Amino acid sequence: MKNTELNKSKKWNDEARAGLLFVIAPVVGFFLFTAGPFLFSIFASFTSWDSMTDLTSLHKMDEIDRSFFYVGFENYKELFSDPDFWHSLWNTFVYMIGIPLGMIWAFSLALAFNKELPGVKVYRVIYYIPVVSSIVAVSLLWSWLYNGDYGLLNQFLNWAFGVKGPNWLQNEHTVKPAIMLMCVWRGVGNTALLYLGGLQNLPKSYYEAAVIDGASGWTIFRKITWPLMQPISFYIIITGIIGGAQMIVEPQIMTPTGGPDYSSATIVFYIWQKAFGSADLKGYACAASWVLAIIVFVVTAIQFKLSPASENYLE
Repeated sequence: MKNTELNKSKKWNDEARAGLLFVIAPVVGFFLFTAGPFLFSIFASFTSWDSMTDLTSLHKMDEIDRSFFYVGFENYKELFSDPDFWHSLWNTFVYMIGIPLGMIWAFSLALAFNKELPGVKVYRVIYYIPVVSSIVAVSLLWSWLYNGDYGLLNQFLNWAFGVKGPNWLQNEHTVKPAIMLMCVWRGVGNTALLYLGGLQNLPKSYYEAAVIDGASGWTIFRKITWPLMQPISFYIIITGIIGGAQMIVEPQIMTPTGGPDYSSATIVFYIWQKAFGSADLKGYACAASWVLAIIVFVVTAIQFKLSPASENYLE
């Protein structure tokens, strides 16, 4: 009996050690590459750190140098008084208009993809190709498409309607809609796939009962299909807001300077410029990053608060 217990204890200890070895790598990685930079960014946001200062020698600085290094809330005051910050923040929220537009387009596609139509699987693949394509390559292709002199879009407008199109990416009134359209086009395949998975897993009993009761197709959609898709829509909105707040590659590739009058720059583009531009304002960039983090947190919390409980979707 004792031998059996000893064997079980030894086996458990061996499994515990093996499990610990598997867990320790991601835990150490989290503290080194996530928690550490996270905490340091809070400290850096209250300093004039420029990445060149040796932080290990702070205790050797005289009082004047330390008072210059620790600037308190000066970074935040300067941030809120910078018109480019507010402009880039506004641009970021404008780009998010593409989230509901993409959801409508994607849901329409998912309804079509959910039917047994000839070649439907091919169309699913075609719409998903942009999702797995290089975002840099896609941005460059769309930049050529939008070119004011020889872009395909302006050539089409001239051929079909006799209209001379603008230089889409160099016009402050058209640059945001142009980039937004590209982002919606690129992400619609992924959103459609999420909706399609939801549609294929809806309970059939609801539809059978509705048909027996004589409900019309529109009533079935409005009272059953769309309410049951709300959890997926909620997930898409939340991830869309978080992803949209971190948008940088598209405007950086298509408008490297932030567009005319800073009209295409996003908040992350602004942070990147401050952190890695000629000024090298790492502490200032950390402050801007924390403001962005707080904004995303507040918007996400509001979304969770306004979202109905799952049991109320069909009410």
